[in-house]
Amino acid sequence: MILVTGATGNVGRELVRELAEAGVPFRILVRDQGRAAALPGERVVADLSDPGTLPPAFAGADRLFLLTPGIGLDHTRHAIAAARSAGVGHIVHLSSINVLGDPMPAMGRWHHEREQAIRASGIPATFLRPGGFMTNAFDWLPTIREAGYVLDPSGPGRYAPIDPADIAAVAALTLTADGHQDQEYVLTGEELFTVAEQVEVLAAAVGRDITVRAVTTAEEAVAARFPKGAPPALAEAIIEGFHLMRADTAGFRTDWVERLLRRKPRTFADWCARNVDAFRRAH
Repeated sequence: MILVTGATGNVGRELVRELAEAGVPFRILVRDQGRAAALPGERVVADLSDPGTLPPAFAGADRLFLLTPGIGLDHTRHAIAAARSAGVGHIVHLSSINVLGDPMPAMGRWHHEREQAIRASGIPATFLRPGGFMTNAFDWLPTIREAGYVLDPSGPGRYAPIDPADIAAVAALTLTADGHQDQEYVLTGEELFTVAEQVEVLAAAVGRDITVRAVTTAEEAVAARFPKGAPPALAEAIIEGFHLMRADTAGFRTDWVERLLRRKPRTFADWCARNVDAFRRAH
């Protein structure tokens, strides 16, 4: 039995679909039944912030997909304790490409601490370290809706965004196949883009002009990623991350998706085509 946390998120939704299609037994840990109403699979209401709620969710699980939100280690520690008590034998943890930074940025340090806590647990683990998600383009919807533009905080910086569906496919593989314990997989897409180049692809899919505005303030940089704002520590980390992205004009990518799945990663044009209605409604 696989226990899936974060099942209502961009990766989790795709993961439970993959597991359901494969006929693999799994259970979803959810805080809110309503948000998971459309998802397949058994579900148990629990909260990683409240360890007393976790035993029923973890009972009988032998593998765990672990995604812990926010800043700090409490959720990770609670999940590890519940996993050890339940006899979980393998954790697949969604980490971040930011742990590779030298020096490691704040975003990387938070994920690194979680990875270290899992390693210290003694439970065999696989660490998935994706780069930026294609779904981050949904953060552009408010300004596209408002005035047909996208805020660009990274200028000439390039990166290789990955479709969360590809991350989910790798997660499903590592949860169900042998040989992935104690491995670290850095996951990116195959195409390198600036934000402006991504916007060109999106505009072509939507069939309308979308302009790009350079970010000129720290507040705009945060709004480009979190339109509704972010806590101070997260806001500082976002600004730091965009500064590092701006400096990387070559970009970084890996071939782990292709090596593991034996196919090319999905393209950003593919993602735009699948999600075009959300952006057309932003007119």
